[in-house]
Amino acid sequence: MSTTLQHAIDQTLADLKALRRGMGPYPLASATKFRELQQLAQKARETPKPVPAPTAAVVSRLETPAFRAQEAAPSLATTLERYQTLDELRAAALACVKCEHLVASRTQVVFGVGNPNADIMFVGEAPGAEEDQQGEPFVGRAGQLLTKIIQAMGLSRDEVYIGNVLKCRPDMPKGSTGNRKPRAEEMETCLPWLERQIELVKPKALVALGATAVEGLLGETSSMSSLRGRWLEFRGIPVMVTYHPAYLLRNQTISEKRKVWEDMLKVMEKLDLPISEKQRRFFTSAA
Repeated sequence: MSTTLQHAIDQTLADLKALRRGMGPYPLASATKFRELQQLAQKARETPKPVPAPTAAVVSRLETPAFRAQEAAPSLATTLERYQTLDELRAAALACVKCEHLVASRTQVVFGVGNPNADIMFVGEAPGAEEDQQGEPFVGRAGQLLTKIIQAMGLSRDEVYIGNVLKCRPDMPKGSTGNRKPRAEEMETCLPWLERQIELVKPKALVALGATAVEGLLGETSSMSSLRGRWLEFRGIPVMVTYHPAYLLRNQTISEKRKVWEDMLKVMEKLDLPISEKQRRFFTSAA
């Protein structure tokens, strides 16, 4: 029944009710009509509105096993909330098989390492070949440089926490060497693991190492020249953006090293860490 007809019936019923209140006894014909209109209005309210039939394309997608499984299963982020310690989360991550192509090519999952209560958490993009072999992030040449940067801050690797957006090494074409940038869909799939790590560690500051880490963590795709040295934010936690150590291995000028060190000084100041005069002069002509 149309909305217009429903409105007309409701209005007529209202008029008859008003007539009854104002005139006392009323003719039998009016009473009969009143009951008929009541029944008709009730039927209209109980009759379900027709729902447009889904298109063939929609039906086809809804009938796929993958879609039914996706709808039935909770999201990964919801599932990971059950893990209350990093050890529990690590055990679950080591068994992750969400990205079949990465599972097929990886040696092992590279979860993360460091102090589970660290004030500073460094976030990179993905494991490289050496990390894939050893199961620990930042152990290759870039990792060794990151360790030196951390030590220059007056800290050790055991006092900070280090992780990556992607927990598996991105697969490479057969016969290829080196590393490739993680794809957006790979980072999106893996991000809940990093988010839960951050929730459990509760760092006071995050350091995003390189453009890919910023993209994976924050969805920010601006150039490093516009992001580096700036404070951004992830769920209320300040995020310092700086160059990836691998960049410094390719650009070993004093000026580029100084930029990264200035970013680390900002982190130290943010956390009220002691800074000596010698530290302030690192990579300057006066040092």
